[in-house]
Amino acid sequence: MSAPIIVEDIRPLIALIAPWFGLIGIMLAGEKRANLRELITFAAASVQAAVVLSMLPVILGGSIIEFHIWQIFSYVPMLLRVDGPGLLFALVASILWIATTLYSIGYMRGLHEHAQTRFYSFFALSLSATMGVAFSANLLTIYFFYEMLSVSTFPLVTHMQDKEARTGGRTYLGYLLFTSLCILLPALSWCYVWLDGGQMTMDFLADTGKIGHFSQATQIVLLLLFTFGFAKAGLMPFHSWLPGAMVAPTPVSALLHAVAVVKVGVFCVYRVYADIFGVDVLTDMNGQDWAMVLASATILISSLIALSQDNLKRRLAFSTIGQLGYIILGAAIATDRGQGGAVLHIAMHACGKITLFFCAGAIFVATGKKYVSQLRGLGRRMPITMGAFMIGSLSVIGLPPLGGFISKWYLALGALDREAMWVVVVLLISSLLNVFYLLPVAVTAFFRSEEDEDDQAMQEAPWPCVVPLAFTALGCFALFFWSDALLQLAGVTP
Repeated sequence: MSAPIIVEDIRPLIALIAPWFGLIGIMLAGEKRANLRELITFAAASVQAAVVLSMLPVILGGSIIEFHIWQIFSYVPMLLRVDGPGLLFALVASILWIATTLYSIGYMRGLHEHAQTRFYSFFALSLSATMGVAFSANLLTIYFFYEMLSVSTFPLVTHMQDKEARTGGRTYLGYLLFTSLCILLPALSWCYVWLDGGQMTMDFLADTGKIGHFSQATQIVLLLLFTFGFAKAGLMPFHSWLPGAMVAPTPVSALLHAVAVVKVGVFCVYRVYADIFGVDVLTDMNGQDWAMVLASATILISSLIALSQDNLKRRLAFSTIGQLGYIILGAAIATDRGQGGAVLHIAMHACGKITLFFCAGAIFVATGKKYVSQLRGLGRRMPITMGAFMIGSLSVIGLPPLGGFISKWYLALGALDREAMWVVVVLLISSLLNVFYLLPVAVTAFFRSEEDEDDQAMQEAPWPCVVPLAFTALGCFALFFWSDALLQLAGVTP
């Protein structure tokens, strides 16, 4: 296979800094000019998405885009690089930012939330950090933007500024800072100091597999440190921050679960597995199967916990933990189709899960209800919302013709390539559990008698809430039918 052509281009930097220009405009507009503030947010999101989309023909043509920002250390540059997996992640984040912005208008105004300017400002910062992670060319660059995301999302998690929000925020930041400083940073230092006499760049393109120069024991320890150090991936036992962060407004929950935070975590783990260790090192590593076992345990345990959650957002939060386990599992399988399925699942789960969170928020805005047991007959009053919830659920479960089927299919094929039939069994069991904790929500809404029989009128949330959830629900279908381009970006041979 020939080496890809590297193209020098400023567009990755433009995608990275577009939210910063939006931030300036948002702060200047302030609370008194809300319409202008939200128009600026739309403009920044649209510019970012347009720039990211403009790079698609270059990447599909087999080239790679790079932009050098500055030299951090003698051998380590702050370097942006756009390849297939990174562009796929960036496309998901940038397009869903537009949908989330429209949704936020309906949600925040519908509930008359305070400090909306601060909300939009830090949301923009979060999307900048996400672009940085997606386009990072080496470990140190990705670490910089990973930490930037932790700091920029903390004010969003604590937005409500009550006791519950502060507790959730402390848990959120405590987990992420502890794992980052005490687990991830030592792993980075170990690699940079002890490989190649301290002259190692840990470049995702040039240095793949060089970690194999360490002993087998050291490789396993480093794999452990990287896996748990990127705690945004939500892998058990470092997952408790995720349900705790559900105290944030629903648009923030959507950001956490679909657009940015957790996806950044699993994307970082994928980068380490695929582009630092590499397929050959992973398959030759004695005892590497523990990562597959851990991911499988996370998938099954979180799904069982989700079954018992009556709070809709908490049920979806534990669902997310399980779905993140799919991505870790695919990366750990260490086959081309397995790791390709992991990248695909970042996009497929993002679209399905953001639909579910949008629906949960729309229900709360329209009715004030947030428990599954309160949704009896709600489908008759909110048919668009609950219909979208059904579509998002079926996509997360993995049924055709929805996007979730494609990623799960390639995860299963990757497991068969690895001759790990037990992984296929785990995927089947987990999908069945998905059915048990997601479909009852829609069944309760559509097929059970409403508690208040006197109020049968349509009661959808404001249209800025309804339009985005309808858009992302249709996106679950689109991802299935546009899978060829996605497979090419993910590096999967159909």
